[in-house]
Amino acid sequence: MNWITNYVRPKINSLLQRKQMPENLWVKCPQTGEMVFHKDLEANMGVIPGSGYHMRITAGERLKYFFDKGELDPIEQPQVAADPLKFRDKVRYSDKLKEQRRATELDDSVIAARGKADGIEMVAIVHDMRFIGGSLGMAAGELIVRAMGIAAAERLPVVLFAASGGARMQEGILSLMQMPRTVVAVELLKEAGCPYVVVLTNPTTGGVSASYAMLGDIHIAEPGAVIGFAGRRVIEQTIREKLPDDFQTAEYLREHGMVDMVVRRHDLKATITRLVALLTKRPPQPILLGFDETGKAEAQPAAAALPVENAAAAAD
Repeated sequence: MNWITNYVRPKINSLLQRKQMPENLWVKCPQTGEMVFHKDLEANMGVIPGSGYHMRITAGERLKYFFDKGELDPIEQPQVAADPLKFRDKVRYSDKLKEQRRATELDDSVIAARGKADGIEMVAIVHDMRFIGGSLGMAAGELIVRAMGIAAAERLPVVLFAASGGARMQEGILSLMQMPRTVVAVELLKEAGCPYVVVLTNPTTGGVSASYAMLGDIHIAEPGAVIGFAGRRVIEQTIREKLPDDFQTAEYLREHGMVDMVVRRHDLKATITRLVALLTKRPPQPILLGFDETGKAEAQPAAAALPVENAAAAAD
């Protein structure tokens, strides 16, 4: 054996070889194909700088962007039966849950927390699409009911960031029962006089859109979000007609009166807190509206901001 060829040369080559670059350093815009450096995307709240396309973000990132300084008090996830139907397809449902919890570091598809946004204390409920498509199951339903119950008891506003593929089929009728349960929780909120603002993100479909996600006092949508119940192809096959290209998008729903306004992710926090201040008749809080010709930030009280009916135009 030649020790120079078999040992020394491979050792030198391994030292001289360039380290492989991770594959996730660049993100491709689904709309334009533009490649964006991942740090630039994170700094821009997950919005592609060139096209304005809103990428999906995690529930944790939502809460960090929404609450002041990212400070929040998580609402504990209630304990429910892990696999009540002993469901199995290609893999056991219990095994799928374990794998999803390990991959996402979440207990289930919904997280909730309380905190302050622009100084206003409120409860935020957020879906995470990474966990089985943000589907609504027993655990998610229980957490939503608990969070809304806390808000109703303490007279706190509630903000829901919806993103879901619908009910979770592995839990059958037990999953579907979360729809009326959450509807009752929304009614308790309204009886308590608590504002309920819903932010529809991409996508919001199925049983979630057919229940608590469409019962808000005000409905806001992110640009380009897909919102509906059944899928586009199912509807076309049922009615045997071609649907418009922008059917089920946030902009289409706003034009047809199903959504109150379409707001960029950067403006969501200021828009929501302004609306909550108006609904609760709170003292005006200063909010940043933009920059003057000298580059200095301008601030006006919330009461002096644009009226609700003009908020959509301002967001555009």
